[in-house]
Amino acid sequence: MTEQMRESLGDGPNVRHRLRATRPIAGWDEAMPLGNGRLGCLLWGDGDPLRFSLDRADLWDTRVPPETLAEDYTYAELIRLVREKDQASILRRFDTFYGRPTPTKLPAGKLHLRFPAAADRAESELDVRRAVAGVSLAFGDRSVRVESFLHATRPLGLIRIDGDAAFPRVDILPPDYDGPAEATGPQSMGGLGSLGYEKAVVRREGERLWFRQLAAQSLEYGIVAHARAPAGGGFTVAYTVASNRDGEAWHDDADALLRQALDAGWDAMHAEHAAWWDRYWAKSAVSLPESALELERMWYLANYFFASCSRPGNPAMPLQGVWTADDGGLPPWKGDYHGDLNVQMSYWHYMKANRLEEGAVLTDFLWSLRPAAERFARSFFDAPGLCLPSVMDIEGHSLGGWPMYATNLVNQIWLCQAFDHRWRYGGDPAFLRERAYPYFAETAACVLRWLSPGADGKLYLPLSSSPEMFNNSIEAWLPPNSNNDLALLKYLFATLAEMAEELGKGSEADFWRDKLGRLPDYATDPAKGLLLAPGMEVPESHRHLSHAMCIYPLRLLDPEDEDERALIDATVGTIEALGTGLWGGHTFTWMAALYAIQGNGEGAAYQLQVFWNHLCSPNGFCLNVDFARKGITSLHGRYFTLETNLSAADSLQEMLLQTRRGRLLLFPAVPVGWLETGVAFRDLRAEGAVLVSSAAEGGRIRSATLQAERGGTFRIRNDFRSTRFRLERTHGGTAVEETVRCGAGEELAVTLQAGECCTILPIG
Repeated sequence: MTEQMRESLGDGPNVRHRLRATRPIAGWDEAMPLGNGRLGCLLWGDGDPLRFSLDRADLWDTRVPPETLAEDYTYAELIRLVREKDQASILRRFDTFYGRPTPTKLPAGKLHLRFPAAADRAESELDVRRAVAGVSLAFGDRSVRVESFLHATRPLGLIRIDGDAAFPRVDILPPDYDGPAEATGPQSMGGLGSLGYEKAVVRREGERLWFRQLAAQSLEYGIVAHARAPAGGGFTVAYTVASNRDGEAWHDDADALLRQALDAGWDAMHAEHAAWWDRYWAKSAVSLPESALELERMWYLANYFFASCSRPGNPAMPLQGVWTADDGGLPPWKGDYHGDLNVQMSYWHYMKANRLEEGAVLTDFLWSLRPAAERFARSFFDAPGLCLPSVMDIEGHSLGGWPMYATNLVNQIWLCQAFDHRWRYGGDPAFLRERAYPYFAETAACVLRWLSPGADGKLYLPLSSSPEMFNNSIEAWLPPNSNNDLALLKYLFATLAEMAEELGKGSEADFWRDKLGRLPDYATDPAKGLLLAPGMEVPESHRHLSHAMCIYPLRLLDPEDEDERALIDATVGTIEALGTGLWGGHTFTWMAALYAIQGNGEGAAYQLQVFWNHLCSPNGFCLNVDFARKGITSLHGRYFTLETNLSAADSLQEMLLQTRRGRLLLFPAVPVGWLETGVAFRDLRAEGAVLVSSAAEGGRIRSATLQAERGGTFRIRNDFRSTRFRLERTHGGTAVEETVRCGAGEELAVTLQAGECCTILPIG
């Protein structure tokens, strides 16, 4: 193993993975991002001022649109209007009120360091390993250094300023709620003035600064900051975003929190913070060749974003996580939860990356919203069970929007996959019994209300679509069942049958298998592969690849089955032929996953390189479209959302490790050059609650290590280019070796007890 590989697999990201900017950062979507799950900060500017754009995960105005409470806001009414092709009424009753200002996520405000003038030079960096941002500002022959972090386990941020230049004035600025009601930026859903809030009052008293903002529904919040000059020179600022959700004495409690941090000092607070990040980075690692360094950086940065935005005790991450846009307006798409791709992709990668604690936030969040999901199932779908709106606020309220996606019956099934992943990769039978199976079964109860036999006796939905094909037009209603919808239905019933068998519920397993058997086949064409819907080809290049849902992420087709492999290859070939002209960022990362399923490492790596090099801001934020107009797609603009960064990490992991029909595949889709130069990973998680580490170099796999969290037999496809192996087992300090044989392409079976480790070394 090369020294570079050892370094990358060691303690986490290193100096090679840092973000750097050698000029002043002029916009919020290129800022240095900090986050701890509750608070978010974007650091940017030239010193006049140096901006800290702040966010807090649970700041929401959840006043619901009255249209969603109307008696005719129902699935039955939508079916009627679609069948009558009454587009005007569909828009009026289900869509246009999405343009109302609420519900919406709220910006927290800003903290400014205002120097006497803009800096002559400004250089910024983000140490991804320690989650510390720094800015060096030069004013002639004098300079100042600003460093900042959001504490990993306390709801506060710290800023340290040192140097020989004039020190800045510290200001806090509340959101401009007395500003214009109209949109102020290209991404904004409207001006902050549209919310009707009174202007906050800012106060300054000694070292303390604060404001108190009164919002809707009795919400109060504000930024509280303390600035103190320590005896050694310079000064330190501690700040937080507090609200009455923290308790009635929220302002006094915030003061006490900040005084305690300043009394403890920067070094002590940073030591606590760094220790948490050390533990986080120890969970897994990847090492790619120098030629793919940008993809290695992408993976580490995606995991940094994930930990910054998803922590226990906080809501699951919405569209922009904890980094609401700082452009003077309402957040893009209200900062809401979109369940036709965005929520799901944001949590695709975490199990394999072994970030269980942070990723469990999604299933905990969805579980907490069961009352809202039950209400929506009753009121909108006239059904038992549960179903969340596919466009919703933090409390599960429907926001309206394009109804074929915003109030979609089967997108709920895609949300269910989070419970499936947590069960398969975590291996916890209690989670399966108490949460995963009940959540799936209650989702099925709602779906079954609307499935009915067609002329062929098969089960069909009354309405069907494929996100976001044909946008919001009447043509977007496709012949049932679209392949997107059918794949989700097949996945629902197949997974329920498997879960029921695992739980010893044989009669229930039979019931679910019966429903699965009554679904029609996919709409396919031998040359085109998967179609959009029965009798409908995919008409054009498109940002969503949901017609291929059964390939990935649902994995319902087996690339090792001859017929299913032909269908996969034809589908991918059709997507290639249609081109990338109407793709978004997530299309490239999804395509990389499809290539990984095919075993096409060259194609997967290329798609990720295009994404990282051309569709991401300098700070790594995916801006979704060809913002730099490099000819990558025909879509232009700057539309930051987080899901694609996490989807990219998922696709890279699929190149390195797959679990397919219960078998582990090591490096199933990496470029040949990576195998030659050297590629490795440490402690990626596979299905069955086993941690896997492996290294390849010189064109072959050199080693693999399995660490079982739960006992079981683990089957590894023999792609080692060897037929003899030395197995080194360790358990409780005892080491045992044995030599075994296994033919090429066959399965090497290793049975492990919980806590046991086995290293597989090819001989010869």
